[in-house]
Amino acid sequence: MRGIVDLGRSAAGWTKTFIAAKRGSAAMIFALTSVALISAGGAGIDMARAIMVKARLSNALDAAALAVGTTSGLSNNQLQTMAQQYFDANYPSTDLGSHNPVVVSVSGQQVSLSVTGSVPTTLLEVVGIDQLSLSVTNEVVRAVTKLRVALVLDNTGSMSQTDNTGTSKISALKTATHQLLTQLQNAAVNPGDVQVSIVPFALDVNDATADPTSDWIDWTDFDAAPPNAGAIGSSVGPGSNCPFSTGTKGYGCLNLSSSKIPSSGTNKGRIYPGTDNGSFNSGRGGHHYNGYYDSVKNLPAGCTNNCTGYSHTWHPTGHAAWTGCFMDRTQSYDANNTLPNTGTPATLFPAEINDYCPPVALTGLTFDWTSLSNKVDQMTPNGSTNQTIGLAWGWQALSQGNPLNAPAQDPTIQNVIVLLSDGLNTQDRWYGDGSNQSTNVDNRMAAACANAKAANIRIYTVLVMSGNSTVLQNCASDPQKYFSLNTAGAVVTAFNSIGTELANLHLAR
Repeated sequence: MRGIVDLGRSAAGWTKTFIAAKRGSAAMIFALTSVALISAGGAGIDMARAIMVKARLSNALDAAALAVGTTSGLSNNQLQTMAQQYFDANYPSTDLGSHNPVVVSVSGQQVSLSVTGSVPTTLLEVVGIDQLSLSVTNEVVRAVTKLRVALVLDNTGSMSQTDNTGTSKISALKTATHQLLTQLQNAAVNPGDVQVSIVPFALDVNDATADPTSDWIDWTDFDAAPPNAGAIGSSVGPGSNCPFSTGTKGYGCLNLSSSKIPSSGTNKGRIYPGTDNGSFNSGRGGHHYNGYYDSVKNLPAGCTNNCTGYSHTWHPTGHAAWTGCFMDRTQSYDANNTLPNTGTPATLFPAEINDYCPPVALTGLTFDWTSLSNKVDQMTPNGSTNQTIGLAWGWQALSQGNPLNAPAQDPTIQNVIVLLSDGLNTQDRWYGDGSNQSTNVDNRMAAACANAKAANIRIYTVLVMSGNSTVLQNCASDPQKYFSLNTAGAVVTAFNSIGTELANLHLAR
């Protein structure tokens, strides 16, 4: 300390000494005060820097949280990697401060993220503080929209065709559908959050698990005689030629030996109509008639022997031969999801036997992913194109009540139909020959699409052929949900896009 008192000095010297001592004390006080002032000022500057760095850390962690919160189907390690990538992209290594790796923790629908870091000090180093530690946490809750998805998949004969790469449409569809099922399975946080129905369609759909005694099945057409059959001549009986020509009636006869009506045995005199080829009865191509006409000898009064002439009566042969196929419901119920009502026969679902029915049965909503995958593997191309009935049964799969009894709805459920077809509508119950596009079938399709969308069904449509389908394009919920593909292999990419969109989860903070 400067200004030490000297006891041998004169009075004047004492005065000078006192003044010097006083100046020395002021210098010491100033020095001590300066350290405090510098520390206080430095703390303000460094804290401001720390607040700025913490805000940057927080913003970068928010970006990482948004990324992992809206992504499904990843392991914790994959989420960790994704979070770090998004964090680093928003907090470059050249920015002020440093940080440790982001920590991600997942518990059910809750995702927690945290990061620690530090910022170097400037003026606070004077008091021995060379850095300020920082910590940021973030938590997101993935609010899952439950999904009910009906995959309405074309199983018509043309799906066996291959593109210029040698890939068949049906094989590409199977690959794409397996991939989509995996995406949807991974999107489910809890079992049952995502459920899927698969509806293969051609001219008809197949619900082979349906109980034939169900009161929602209409057997009227199944049991009916062929339309436009006309009266069978009274001379036709055992040993006669078939009275039905495939050229004039469209179905001919079955079970004929040497083209003659049986003259003996169980089938004596029985005339079984053959399979309709649709040439005479529009829309009936492939239809089987489930019964026969008998040939009963007329016995006019007074005739007891060698009487000529036969009468013929139609006899349905029961429902044992039915394999689960359904044709379109009566218009306009064919384009709606109206519940079947036994008091209104037109609302029921008409059974039939038809060569153009898919051999593989549909499945209602389920989250048995193994069963769904097996169903895809069973799909086999066959028959003509009736997109309307596929869409109608896809809608039924999402609806409560008969025939498919979907689970009860709640506000968190989004109902979705994904409809894929490789061609244009060629035939339904009433119209078309199975080969050429039918405007009448398209009109039924347009009605079904409009009604389903009005019921808040989200519809994706996929066309796999050169050209365009106006009815499919208009059926999609919006233009981005319509995919027009030129190659079979493109189905995989299209389904991946649909699956990614469906699997995206809403982020709630």
